[in-house]
Order: sequence, then structure tokens, then C-alpha cells
Amino acid sequence: MSYSHLLVCVALSPESEQLLSKAVAIARPTQARITLVTLGTEPEMYNQLAAPMLEDIRDVLQEETQQFLDALIAHAEYPIAQTVIATGEISQCIYDICQKQQVDLVICGNHNHSFFSRAACSAKTIVSGSKVDVLLIPLSAV
Repeated sequence: MSYSHLLVCVALSPESEQLLSKAVAIARPTQARITLVTLGTEPEMYNQLAAPMLEDIRDVLQEETQQFLDALIAHAEYPIAQTVIATGEISQCIYDICQKQQVDLVICGNHNHSFFSRAACSAKTIVSGSKVDVLLIPLSAV
């Protein structure tokens, strides 16, 4: 089966290169589009007492996330159609992107190796609610 638009869910970690490498291997034979999505960090999670500085922190975190994505794209050796920095619930963002942009394969990584962490993993939510194929790739630290 060939796919025309892949959505790759990456995190700000070195393992994301593994995911993107797999996506490129799947996309290259049919010249499929690749979109990257990552969850942006919300500064409110860090300190509620720093309200006056939250906007500055938000800008810095957004810039760091974009720099990570830019570096990831530079190493991909394949054109990346779009990047999305999501906020809120990542699974809902993925469902929305799939529906609006005709994504036909979602690629996610999974660090969870123990029984309890597998039961609560976000990839499980994505798989159970997705209306398109989902490829779950086990990740190991590099």
C-alpha cells in the first residue's frame, strides 16, 4: 500500500530523527508529502508566579521548538511540506490535521516499554481514535 500524505509526530528529542528517517523511507518511492507535528511547551506549566514574563517565555519556547524542527528538516534530505506546533491535546490536533489535509498515515514513536506506561501512553489514544492508518515505531535512545 502506498501513502500520499504522512503526518509524523515528533518530540524535541534526538529520537525524532529515527521517526523522520522511517517516514522518508516510506514517502520517497511515491513522493508522498510529509507534515511534522509537535507539541509546543506551555510556559504556564513551569511557574504560575511568573505571569509578567510568560509572553517572553512563550516566545523563547516557540523559537526553540521551531529551531529544533528546522534542524530536523535540514537532516531529512527530503522536502517537508509543513510543520505544525500544536498546543493543547495532541491527539485532537492530529485528528484535525488528518481530516483537513487528507493525511493517510500517522507515524508516532513509543518510548513506553513497561506494561503500566504502555497502558497510559498517548500513542494509544491516537491509535484508538484515528480514522487513518497509524504506524507506531518503538524508539530507543541514541
